[in-house]
Amino acid sequence: MFEHAMSGSATNSGLKTSLRHVSAGGVRSESVRTANLSTLLQCLHFAGPATRSELVEETGLTRSSVAALVGELEEAGLVVEHAGSPDGSPGRPSPTVSANSSQNLVLAIEIAVDDLAVAIVGLGGKVLHRIRVDHPRDLSTIDETIADVAELVAKVRSATKNTPLLGVGVAIVGLVHRTTNTVVVAPNLRWNEVPLGNLIRDACSLSVPITVANDGNAGVLAESRRGAAVGQKNVIFLSGEVGVGGGIIVDGQVINGQGGFAGEIGHMPVNPEGLDCGCGARGCWETEIGEGALLRRTGRMADGGRAALNSVLDSAAAEDPNVLRALARQGEWIGIGLAGLINLFDPGMVVLGGTLRRVYPYVIDSVNEVVVGRRLSGREARMSIVASTVGEDASLLGAAELAFQSLLANPLTVHRA
Repeated sequence: MFEHAMSGSATNSGLKTSLRHVSAGGVRSESVRTANLSTLLQCLHFAGPATRSELVEETGLTRSSVAALVGELEEAGLVVEHAGSPDGSPGRPSPTVSANSSQNLVLAIEIAVDDLAVAIVGLGGKVLHRIRVDHPRDLSTIDETIADVAELVAKVRSATKNTPLLGVGVAIVGLVHRTTNTVVVAPNLRWNEVPLGNLIRDACSLSVPITVANDGNAGVLAESRRGAAVGQKNVIFLSGEVGVGGGIIVDGQVINGQGGFAGEIGHMPVNPEGLDCGCGARGCWETEIGEGALLRRTGRMADGGRAALNSVLDSAAAEDPNVLRALARQGEWIGIGLAGLINLFDPGMVVLGGTLRRVYPYVIDSVNEVVVGRRLSGREARMSIVASTVGEDASLLGAAELAFQSLLANPLTVHRA
């Protein structure tokens, strides 16, 4: 049987125990030192404040090594050590080390189909300031979108007193060439070959590294590090809005593919007799489980947007039989695609985000019925299909994680730069 979870706070214990230091055998001492600094900072960034004793236990480093490394990180301004608890309250016997969230910041940007979001996020994952606004796709050109992003960026940077940034992460609903930060195609935005990284750099007057990624790949990072999938090494993240995107983690690594295009699971062909998709193909999974498909099944205009979706969910909560039948059918198509992905990737958890998180209570039974009927024999091991616990900010927070990656890999060098 599958485990179901609608909500609940995730713990970081699985992530903490997954961090390991590098042994010195055959490796230069400076490389070992860098790796150990990285391990220690990652532990504090992902798992939160800890005493030195806890850091010894979680990293496997010696007590003297932890003391020296904490000293280096504190001198660089990357961590702070408190005499009591992290919030300054008395009563904790040992000093606590935590990431310095107020001085080590990244900028996160999300460009979705119908909204924009930006945030300033501190080391340790603390969101210091966030803005999300509606941004109808049919009312803005690429230039107008970039201008609107720049305006939001100026607001959040002003709110944090223009503290210098370490990096920028951008999540967008489209195929992204990771080495050039170019959006190759974003069907639901009608974008093609857009040099998004350069456009944002120029419009926002940024001089720090920028990483642009597909929103699904960003979302799966957030869920695995701060959401429902903490501690999971094999995860499928499925996010449905106007389009359907996803991210896949196998053995702890996000699958990007040769050109960075992996994870476009919304465009898997599932129905040979299906509708034309915005990508130019026919019968994509997106045409069966996207927001438009649900609205059509419930007798509403496919482009009705958020108001129409809210109407569907209100009717479902009121147990409207026609809407519940439509949702059950929606769940069957979700299950059809998930069964193939589960058979292919053998995940320990599937996380439903975006609109799918909201419809989760009404579709999960039909999803499971189809998945159980179509899974490979031998796939009876326990696996969870759960709703996102990060919520609508999964891709935004994942973008922040992308921006922190260089610092976490090489703390002192990146910080000095």
